Amino acid sequence: MSANDVETTILRAIGRSYQPLSAARVDALGCTRSRRTTQRILHGMVDRGLLERVGRTRATSYQLTEAGKAILREASPRLVPDFEPDLAGPFLLREEPETYREPDDELRALRERIRKPMAERTPVGYTRAFLEAYEPNKTRYLPEALREELHRLGQSEHMAALPPGTYARHVLDRLLIDLSWNSCRLEGNTYSLLETDHLLRLGKTEDFQRARDAQMILNHKGAVEFLVEDPMDLGFNRYTFLNLHAILTEGLLKNPAAEGRLRDVPVGVGGTVYHPVSTPSVLEECFDLILEKVALIENGLEQAFFLMVHLPYLQPFEDGNKRMSRVSANLPLIQNNLAPLSFVDVSVRDYVDGILAVYELNRVDLLRQVFAEAYRKSAGRYANLRQELGEPDPFALRYRSEIKERIRHVVVRQMDKLEAADHLRQWAGREVTASDQARFVELVEAQLLQLHEGNLARVRLRPSEFAAWQPRWSGQWSE
Repeated sequence: MSANDVETTILRAIGRSYQPLSAARVDALGCTRSRRTTQRILHGMVDRGLLERVGRTRATSYQLTEAGKAILREASPRLVPDFEPDLAGPFLLREEPETYREPDDELRALRERIRKPMAERTPVGYTRAFLEAYEPNKTRYLPEALREELHRLGQSEHMAALPPGTYARHVLDRLLIDLSWNSCRLEGNTYSLLETDHLLRLGKTEDFQRARDAQMILNHKGAVEFLVEDPMDLGFNRYTFLNLHAILTEGLLKNPAAEGRLRDVPVGVGGTVYHPVSTPSVLEECFDLILEKVALIENGLEQAFFLMVHLPYLQPFEDGNKRMSRVSANLPLIQNNLAPLSFVDVSVRDYVDGILAVYELNRVDLLRQVFAEAYRKSAGRYANLRQELGEPDPFALRYRSEIKERIRHVVVRQMDKLEAADHLRQWAGREVTASDQARFVELVEAQLLQLHEGNLARVRLRPSEFAAWQPRWSGQWSE
């Protein structure tokens, strides 16, 4: 590799990282033969005004100067918007008041970067400035047009006038299932929607081979109930967030003493080149700063998304950080009588992409898209409180007859929830395209849970068939 190529590689790495890089990180790129050669090249680039030093002695890192950015612009023009957009600060996003739709080309470029093999991605650590640069009610991760759209979907004038928590209590039965199942699904939980409903109603499991999955779901139920019971008694403080973590992780951590405590040990995150902060004092300061800033944010949707960004990024607990962010994001929504966020139909791949972009690039664009789409679908799911109709689902239309046939089959054969879940999983495995199987099973299970005397005709069921099946389905069957 020529000297020019080595310098361009170093400029690219620093440009991508969104933070100064140490000599050790630069050396890890493998573009020189030795650490001494790397140091010599870095010193030369500083002398020529391409880089500038940040910090002293062992803590010295390097960042781009204007001259360095100009060189990189010539060599890699696509990288320039990543580190030099028209922003209010180096870690803040553009406010786009005219539109809330993310630019497809920028999202595509971000996905390409965070989907590269890990060996091709630059290792990065925690950037405290990413958090510190956020000024409540001045910085906004959600553009104004998006906030207004989601607010219209998530709250009616009638609901806005009712006491805090009313919305969540109105839909609590459905919310407990939706949020518990979807949040656990994003963690790789193997329970189906019907199995989750059965478990939550029973409150225990005899499926000891999946005891951990069952515990995770039951913990989510307890966490949602904790938030809904008296939301105005909960603040954005240590009491709320430490206790919420203890509820979510009960019985799931190798070290039970870590439940509801900030970690004092280093943690690694699989599938990423991001290394969370390991100094306990810094972690505590940043955790308290997150709570301080989110408490000052006036918009409930912005509060929710802020938590989804910064809790996983800091990794304040030994485990359960992403679960914490998803569940705690509902606290400001519940307090403001907005529709809750249950992550309906969120793709695991899209969610992981969004989190990785935050971890490695301090970019919230992909996660913002996930949040917006998830909230639109969640608000639509609870639209009975607003008397609104959603758009037809193309997937449901494609499998319309098969969905109706499976619903009718479950009822006529008088299956309980566990039998139905097993039947649907096996039938879809045989009859449905592999890429569509999970979505198909979810749709059938959701419609079974919503089946009642007023909508039987659309699946060609008679009232007598429904009445004979109900005791079995509700767990009141007697042989």
